Amino acid sequence: MKAAGSKRSILSAVVLAMSLCLGGWGIDAVAQGFPARPLRLIVPFPPGGSNDILGRVVAQKLSVRLGQQVVIDNRPGADGIIGTEMAVRAEPDGYTLLFISTTLSMNAVIHKLTFDPVKSLTPVALIASGANVIFAAPAFPARDVKELIALAKVKPGSIRYATSGIGGFNHFGGELFNTLAGVSMTHVPYKGGGPSMIDVMSGVVEVGFGTLVQALPHIRGGKLKAIAVGSPRRSPILPDVPTIAEAGLPGYDGSIWWGVLGPAGMPGAVVARLNVEIGAVLKDPDMVKRLEAEAAEATVAAPEVFGKLIADDVEKWRRVARQTGMRAE
Repeated sequence: MKAAGSKRSILSAVVLAMSLCLGGWGIDAVAQGFPARPLRLIVPFPPGGSNDILGRVVAQKLSVRLGQQVVIDNRPGADGIIGTEMAVRAEPDGYTLLFISTTLSMNAVIHKLTFDPVKSLTPVALIASGANVIFAAPAFPARDVKELIALAKVKPGSIRYATSGIGGFNHFGGELFNTLAGVSMTHVPYKGGGPSMIDVMSGVVEVGFGTLVQALPHIRGGKLKAIAVGSPRRSPILPDVPTIAEAGLPGYDGSIWWGVLGPAGMPGAVVARLNVEIGAVLKDPDMVKRLEAEAAEATVAAPEVFGKLIADDVEKWRRVARQTGMRAE
């Protein structure tokens, strides 16, 4: 009986080893045959925003590396929720991807979603990180954070700030500013960063909170002035512009990340292949310069590291929402 038991144990071990080998071969075969057709990269925001700008740069470079076209598909609406839902419902085969930013983790805090930002999506690759910026028209009287706070305190609610939408990264940044500064600037949401900047440039709204990557061309062109950046350290692109923290609000951190995700259940080998190729794109000297020119810093990370960042961010912004009383309207 002992001998028979031993034989069965050995046979079971052999079968298990063979199945693992065959399973690994199958996964490798999937990766080797991928991609066999063009990929769709959903950008859940309008053209012209930071997600669109960076998404197009990555798509162009990734198309060359994969040997297949990566097509941008702008699907704006509900602060990125509509496009994200499309990605969640897509086949998890790697041919439909999502390019999104920190907004993903913020939506989970103030909206009732049909998906979970951590469980319903597969982290593929972290792309870049950057800062938000407070900007105004050149004629706006406040030159720095202290002067802006002083103006806002003269008549509470009289200073308005524009953002790309309710509950997004810039809205969180504005409300965090209100809380730390002890002011009550009035939020004016727009359907995208582009429209919000136009009204700030024309003086319809006093100031704006936006990503530096999107506002930079207008700052360089003299149509907007940068009051302060929200990152922990000054941007090398605008070294003379102080951070919000050093200008009077210690503890303020308005950093933003951008990344690529896919539907839950993507084959591990496909995720690994995409992560490697995107990582190579981000290390390309031309890509690094392009990101720096857009005030973004390339950030290479493994999928699991990116996934932890998203989960941690959800908790971080949940605390901010509780402290500021933010909610979707």
